[in-house]
Amino acid sequence: MKMVRKLLFPFAVLYGWVTGFRNYLYNKNILESKKYNLPIICVGNLSVGGTGKSPMIEFLIETFQDDYKVAVLSRGYKRKTSGYLEVLPSHTAEETGDEPLQFKKKFPNSIVAVCADRRTGIEQLQKKAEVILLDDAFQHRKVKADTNILLTPFHDLYINDYMLPTGNLREPRKGAGRADIIVVTKCPKKVPYSKLQRIEFVIPLQNLQKIYFSSIGYDDTIYGKTENLPLNYLKDKKFTLVTGIANPSPLVEFLNEEGFQFEHDNYADHHNFSAEEIKKLSKKELILTTEKDYMRLQNKLNKFALYYLPITTKIKNDQEAFFKEAIHERVEAKLRN
Repeated sequence: MKMVRKLLFPFAVLYGWVTGFRNYLYNKNILESKKYNLPIICVGNLSVGGTGKSPMIEFLIETFQDDYKVAVLSRGYKRKTSGYLEVLPSHTAEETGDEPLQFKKKFPNSIVAVCADRRTGIEQLQKKAEVILLDDAFQHRKVKADTNILLTPFHDLYINDYMLPTGNLREPRKGAGRADIIVVTKCPKKVPYSKLQRIEFVIPLQNLQKIYFSSIGYDDTIYGKTENLPLNYLKDKKFTLVTGIANPSPLVEFLNEEGFQFEHDNYADHHNFSAEEIKKLSKKELILTTEKDYMRLQNKLNKFALYYLPITTKIKNDQEAFFKEAIHERVEAKLRN
């Protein structure tokens, strides 16, 4: 597969030229990036999937929800509906996409909407919200966000990656210059500060850009349809881990480090489970999955022994307060103006 990707390098050069030229047109205001009167925070990445956007969106909801009416706008990847749709807890993942449904169920007081046209979505939400979070919209240049948060994983930094299809980049690396904040995600829990400092040196930060480091935090409880149990309930049991996410490696490593015994059924990101796959999974005695996958499985898999393990974003090195202060200042500055 790696050899095939290398052979496709000429197409990566062409794709990089096309996306770079598009960015040039927006940077020179030849194409319009529309601004809005309320604070808009964009969370995104340069690469395809697996950078931790969902836990970062949830982190931001928790940060702002006590002070502002927060709305989340997502494309609603792989949903079967179209146009603008406000997500309700009663919706299914097929109607809204898995991540928007996850946001709504976890934060019922927040507004969550899906719309492929972000301008249309914002125009609907600005009547109801005070702060809008754009999920996975770094390349959506039609909207001028007030704060761009760019995520890049510790073990797969964008500076070491290449354009699709040779690598996983959606646009050239210099696109990172549009970010106001860069967060290096999925850092190991125990990592020498010298390694983090080296990343600060090798990532070409602009004058006003700020960089933070985050790691994944796992809940100590698993959640099911009828009950919630301590994670240690699984300690002496064999179970099946079912994942349909871009990069399940951190979760697999965590469970292995904690000494759990399990088999792993791994599917592609946002996988739509077929009837045959559901039939196969229904024969599994005990299943643990991710929160995002649970949104897609809960209505298809009529099984009580189905649980999910939530994750959270944790800003490292006592920088969380500074991170929250930085984004609060940007929101407050927008509201003052």
